[in-house]
Amino acid sequence: MTSATTMNAALPVEHRERLMRVAREVSFDPGTRLFEEGRRADRFWIIRTGTVALDLHVPGRRPAVVQSLGHSELVGWSWHYPPYLWHLGAEAMTPVRAWELDAAAVRAMCAKDPLFGRAIAVWVGRVVAQRLHASRIRLLDLYAPYGSGSLA
Repeated sequence: MTSATTMNAALPVEHRERLMRVAREVSFDPGTRLFEEGRRADRFWIIRTGTVALDLHVPGRRPAVVQSLGHSELVGWSWHYPPYLWHLGAEAMTPVRAWELDAAAVRAMCAKDPLFGRAIAVWVGRVVAQRLHASRIRLLDLYAPYGSGSLA
């Protein structure tokens, strides 16, 4: 996906480079749960390759997939906002290679450098807004009598 919410599009080079200095490479096999709804959000990921599904717990059923994420996209935004608990779950749908970042370390970097902190906050805010919009469209597709149609 190429959009204003991918790391490469959202962050200036100097902020990307600074963020990546504290990242570590990780891999996930298909079916691996990255996090569960309601648990502590102490890290986040930026996908290098593969697909991660964001899902919502549905009692007595498999989690309902809300959105799929791919290359250069942020997995998890709950680490940025108190009380730092995941609002959804996430699962690797394919083999995934990603950069993992420690949430407390990145929040400390943001607090220390207001320009860096603002860039991260704007990026994460755009991700949240885009995902809320995508969820709204999905709900309209599922439940509105005529599909998503126009949002105007």
